[in-house]
Amino acid sequence: MQLHLHAYSKSEILMSTLLLITSAPSAIHAWHALGLAQALKAKNQDFRVFFYQDAVSVANNLQWVPDDQRNLTTEWQKLSIRLPVCVSAALARGITDQENAKRHQIPNHNLAQGFELVGLGEFADAVQTCDRIIQF
Repeated sequence: MQLHLHAYSKSEILMSTLLLITSAPSAIHAWHALGLAQALKAKNQDFRVFFYQDAVSVANNLQWVPDDQRNLTTEWQKLSIRLPVCVSAALARGITDQENAKRHQIPNHNLAQGFELVGLGEFADAVQTCDRIIQF
């Protein structure tokens, strides 16, 4: 009997992951999503995130967090990764960037630094190119 070993390339072993975050920042699931993102980044794994539904509130720059609590927005910013947020869900929850504030005659903008408002087309592209989706 012969044993054949296949040498897998790095791209064959690594899976790309899409973290679909839908839980509000106050929910424990939102913190689990951050923890997984931190672990994936630490292991140099290929992953993307997408904030949708109530999760978009993490991108609100006008939230106040007491000094003795961790700030979920700041923790995501520390990852230094792309942080796409569904524009429709954000606008419906009073979160906007400067461009959309001007377009929709909203007097101020409050999108936290590092976050980016995008359409659902970007989410669709991410779904098509990832190996797995994990929703929080």
